[in-house]
This record gives sequence, structure tokens and C-alpha cells, in this order.
Amino acid sequence: MAKAIWKGMITFGLVTFPVKMYTAATDRVIEFKTLDKEGHPIKMKRWCPICNREVSWDEVKKGYPIGRDKYIIIEKSDLERIKLKTEKTIEIVEFVDYAEIDPIYIQKNYYLVPDKGGERAFSLFVEALRLTNKVAIGKVVLRNKEYLIAIRAYKKGLVLHILHYIDEIKNIEEFEEIKRIVPIREEELKLASLLIEKLSKKFDLSEFKDTYTEKLKELIKAKIEGREFKEKEEKKVEEAKSLMEALKKSVEEVEEKKKKKVEAKAS
Repeated sequence: MAKAIWKGMITFGLVTFPVKMYTAATDRVIEFKTLDKEGHPIKMKRWCPICNREVSWDEVKKGYPIGRDKYIIIEKSDLERIKLKTEKTIEIVEFVDYAEIDPIYIQKNYYLVPDKGGERAFSLFVEALRLTNKVAIGKVVLRNKEYLIAIRAYKKGLVLHILHYIDEIKNIEEFEEIKRIVPIREEELKLASLLIEKLSKKFDLSEFKDTYTEKLKELIKAKIEGREFKEKEEKKVEEAKSLMEALKKSVEEVEEKKKKKVEAKAS
């Protein structure tokens, strides 16, 4: 059973109701153990190179660097003094159109569900967001950081998006490579637009899979079974001599693939 990572209240105006927060997605990553050359698991130690000894967890402190090899120690009691009400409450400060939130600001996603006693107010909030087509903007403290968040209606519940603050987003104009971008020709743009049009369809997430993880599973299975893993050789793509040639060939290939699909369905 999934475990809530946070419990607290949502407040907007004078309305308050309890919610629980769950992670909205799980990364399917195959993890490896670090071994020595004999195949023995390696332990990572908390080691102090100055004292030349291992440090136990009860000795570990938080430190903020103020110079080379100089730190000020921040005690747990120090952090207790600056606790914010957003540690246990999501305070909604305003509502905006979802289209105003550029996807680059979205850092992580979580589900919000009602906690006991808050079902009616929770449902009202979900339906009000859906009816007005708005997203709630607020703040919450998670793991010693106050995050800017956006909450929107999602099916019968809510999705909470952790947002980056404006100063956390790098300005793309600062990259030297962007300054070297050259003008494009009209015929190139027409062909590129045609290629996009040919490749456009309704987005279906179920059509995509993690090919690398699947191959990694096959490799691991082959190793367990003591057989050689053989990877199919990919067909080499002939490089186009120019951008225009690449665009033309791409359009032709898409049209050919669509033609073969139609023929396959007809047969």
C-alpha cells in the first residue's frame, strides 16, 4: 500500500480541509550494487580525512561553507526557530490560468487526496477548479525547503506541481551557442512544417516504452542463464548532404511508412 509522504491542510480564504500527498510517478530504474573485482559488495563510509576516522551518524552535523574549508554549523534547534506555517499547511495565495505556467517551471508532480473528514470540501475545491479552469498557486515546506506549488484538478483528485522559483531557471539567452543561430530559408521552413504535419497525431503515452531498460533486462537474463546476449544490428542511416536533402528524404520516408501501414491493414 502506498504511503503518504506528507499530511496537512489546504487553506484558501476561510476554507480549510485536510489532505494527504502521494508521489504521482515512480522511476523504473534498474539499480546496480557497487562491487570490488572479486564481486564483493562495497560499503560506503562516512570518513573524515582530517581526523582520519569513520564518523557515526550521531556525530553528523549540517554545515554552511563561508570560506575555503570553513563552515558554520547549523544545529537542529536553529532550524526549529525558522519553522514556517507552510510546513503543515498549503496556503493558496492566488489562482491563474494553467496556460500561464510554462512547463519548464514544473519540477515534480504529486497527487493530493482527501484525508478523513475533508472529503466534502476537497470535492468542492476540485469541482470549482474544474469549472473555472483555474490552477491554485501556493507554498508548502517539504524536506527543509519552502516550495512554490501549483494545484490543478485531475480526474477525481488533485495534482500538485512543485515549481521552480524564477531565479532557479537559467536564461537560455546566456548560452553562447544561441548567439550563433543563423536565419533559415523559406523553402526549408515549408519542408520542416510539412514533416511535422506528416508526423503529427494524437498523443498516446501507452505507445511509448523504455527500450533501454527492456534491453538491460534481456542482458541480465542472458547473464543469469549463462548465454551470450546478442543485440540486433541497427540499419545504418545514410547521411544527407544538405539540410534540404535531409528534409526531403524525411518526408518521403514518412509517406512510405504510412503507405506500408495502409497496405498491411488492407491485406
